[in-house]
Amino acid sequence: KAVLDVNDGTPQGQLLKLQQYGTQSDIAGIGVSAIDANNVAVADELRALQKKGIKVLTIDSDLDRTKFADSRFAFIGTDNLTGGKVLGKCAKGLRPTGGEYVTFVGRTGAQNAIERIDGFATGAGEAFVSKDSMADDTNKATARENVRNAIRNHKDLNVLVGIWSYNAPAIVDVVREVDRRKDFTVVVFDAEPDAITAMKEGQIDAMVVQNPFDMGYQGVKLLQALAKDDKETIAKMLPKHGEPGGDIYDTGLKVVVPDSSSPLKKDQFDSNVQFLELPAFQEWMTKYGLTGS
Repeated sequence: KAVLDVNDGTPQGQLLKLQQYGTQSDIAGIGVSAIDANNVAVADELRALQKKGIKVLTIDSDLDRTKFADSRFAFIGTDNLTGGKVLGKCAKGLRPTGGEYVTFVGRTGAQNAIERIDGFATGAGEAFVSKDSMADDTNKATARENVRNAIRNHKDLNVLVGIWSYNAPAIVDVVREVDRRKDFTVVVFDAEPDAITAMKEGQIDAMVVQNPFDMGYQGVKLLQALAKDDKETIAKMLPKHGEPGGDIYDTGLKVVVPDSSSPLKKDQFDSNVQFLELPAFQEWMTKYGLTGS
């Protein structure tokens, strides 16, 4: 069976969970979303689990691939550098003359955060200037306070960038609170239910949306194949495993805009990025029984 387990949201909490799994005889595989991309202790523990015969994947957030690629069999999720670039392109398309931006995220040390923030800068281009990257340690009250402080401290700020899913509603809540929607372009990652409602109400200009449903599905599928030594399924999912980049299963990206009045259009993005207006995106969610993505 597949079980979702959580820790306290810290690298140490993640390490303790992994150490606990190492003492259990009934665990065949682990899919872990790495909190800290450069955590040596977590990487060492994953290696130790693999030596015990437990299959290991990273899902959604990877460890630093240049240092710790051997600590897991593969990564399943979004190409976060590409995702950041796509979000940057959204900002560029919405505000062609550029602007000043702040990125909001849970942990700046997480690999997905690092890659999304770096990608955003590349995709947006030189006309956009980063004023800060503000971490909240997954505390939603802090996430809102960060937005307040950013608006207060940077008088020319005009682009607000949500990097983790709950940063979107945090941005929306504060912009409403200060009644300054017209002053900001709001671009975010992910589509929490509150963010979907906010986009419908005109509070979010663009969302770059991952496919966590597929991350979970493909992650369990690959773990099962590894546990059963199902070489055919493994080869189909990762045909270039063993080659550079062959240990990554990309679950894709969507760009979601409110409606046809958006300045953003399908032809502004690469063909492998699905471009949807909000009603079509909601139809996709309904198909899979989802309230968010």
